[in-house]
Amino acid sequence: MMILDKIFGFIKENALLDEKDTVVCGLSGGADSVALLLSMYELREKLDITVEAVHVNHCLRGEESDRDEAFCRDLCQKLGISFIAVSCDVMSLAEKSGMSVEEAARTMRYDVFEKVSCGKKIATAHNANDNLETVILNLSRGTGIKGLAGIPTVRGNIIRPLLTVTRAEIEDFLRSKSQSYVTDSTNLSDDYTRNKIRHRIVPLLAEFNSSVTETSVSTIATLREENALIEKMTDKAMADCLHGNCFQNLSQYDGVIRKRCIARLLALNSLPYSRQRLEEADNIAINGGKLNISKDIFLIGSSSKLTLTKIRENDEMFVQKEMVIGENAIFSHCKLVCEVIECDNSKKFETVNKKSTFYVIDYDKIRGKVFVRSRKFGDKIRLKGRNFTSSIKKLINEKILPEMRSSLHFLEDEEGTIFAEGIGIADRVAPDDNTSTVLKISVKRS
Repeated sequence: MMILDKIFGFIKENALLDEKDTVVCGLSGGADSVALLLSMYELREKLDITVEAVHVNHCLRGEESDRDEAFCRDLCQKLGISFIAVSCDVMSLAEKSGMSVEEAARTMRYDVFEKVSCGKKIATAHNANDNLETVILNLSRGTGIKGLAGIPTVRGNIIRPLLTVTRAEIEDFLRSKSQSYVTDSTNLSDDYTRNKIRHRIVPLLAEFNSSVTETSVSTIATLREENALIEKMTDKAMADCLHGNCFQNLSQYDGVIRKRCIARLLALNSLPYSRQRLEEADNIAINGGKLNISKDIFLIGSSSKLTLTKIRENDEMFVQKEMVIGENAIFSHCKLVCEVIECDNSKKFETVNKKSTFYVIDYDKIRGKVFVRSRKFGDKIRLKGRNFTSSIKKLINEKILPEMRSSLHFLEDEEGTIFAEGIGIADRVAPDDNTSTVLKISVKRS
């Protein structure tokens, strides 16, 4: 039959099954899962596989749930297929965890799949319609090419043999076999997000293209191929650059690969990220700086390295880069702006103290290269107009709010600290009547 040829070809093309594999079909009793079971059963000799089935009773619909389990058991007994049923208290998990019922059901279902599939493959009945719905859902929530590539064909030992088969083809297949199935009453309502997409959005799209599901198959296949290539390149970059929680020389790769690597590192550490956060992280991977990821977890970019680390308030990571005229960024949410200005009268500029919005220093008094950096242990400065040297730590505790202390900017030339944000400039670089050029310094915070 045509549908069996399509499924067989998809399995072979994507190497979903090997000879002698045991495939456990997730069997709900609905049309999709029944078609999955029947197709695997009819292809078992051609594929040289053993077919089994598992039913997860979510215990959400009372007698209807028990009816579905009985239907699945009877079908497997009729076909001579090994069958196991597992009951789950989905509602209890949803209430305890704060998950939606839909999310809790999925979590428990895949937990069961993992437990019953040791050394075996699990096949789920996701089809072309499900894939289109997933792409629409991902698009509405915000996604990259990975989300637009839809449901993964393979994830661990889970395979999806029906991803190119439409729901209409599934129903035709079951009719041709005179095979009945059960209907989950919750699938007929709009109570769940996916059902709203299924019953409202996809039919609306079909008004523009009656074959929208069929055409989405080729589009998603193309995106999946391109995503697979990017993932392969990301695999190589991860292998070459990641050492523990530190990337080395990640900047040699394209930005797309860099951001995927960073996303993987954060995911490996169960840390949240968004597209904006990845853009910020990529910026410090190239230009250096510090980015707060979550609580006391930071990404630190410095000297061809990008490190994910925990920083306690009294154990700040030191960040430094050579100052440039223009914007200098060593922190994710603020910039130090440096401008060189010719000046015939230094009194036109008011050097900062507590309430000023910018600072000026005598540009010609700077010695050697200037570096913009974060605070460091033992920092000292002799402020303008003082004849003694002060501890910067003490000055910070006196003048700076606690939430600002981790992202203060400092400038240092070859002789020491010449600028401390929120505190002042060094006496030795203060403008005087002979000043002709000044370095104007201001801070931009978002």
